[in-house]
Amino acid sequence: MSIIKKLIENADTECRYLTPGEMDQIKSFVMSGDRRLRLVKALTESRERIVKQATNQLFQKRPSLVSPGGNAYGEEMTATCLRDMDYYLRLITYSVADGETAPIQEIGVIGVRQMYNSLGTPVDAVAEGVRAMKNLTMSLMSGEDASEVGTYFDYLINAL
Repeated sequence: MSIIKKLIENADTECRYLTPGEMDQIKSFVMSGDRRLRLVKALTESRERIVKQATNQLFQKRPSLVSPGGNAYGEEMTATCLRDMDYYLRLITYSVADGETAPIQEIGVIGVRQMYNSLGTPVDAVAEGVRAMKNLTMSLMSGEDASEVGTYFDYLINAL
């Protein structure tokens, strides 16, 4: 839930108008919009590179994943792994745009452990793949941008 919606819901629950402090929070959120959208655009434009390179790094570190019997063995399963990695990067972009971790939590994390466990997919390998995406993304960004985007990757990694 965006900060604006949260502030409005809180004020409405208390049957009051927004406070000056709440309005300042909204102003800050709105003013940071261009920056957040610039970061989303950078991630979106680099998504294929990030996903492919991170997945390749994961498979190099864990060759058992692409060996016979591994969770990413064969073209179809490798494609599924790439799809999942792309999905998580997309969730990161949603959270960057929203300025909160809610999209990661509400869309992508609830039930994920159970799903991966039922499929026999090692959750730690998924987290490792997301960590590789984070590292690649950090190498494409600098300073404050890398720090901000990195927090969303860290949240997802810890949630996995």
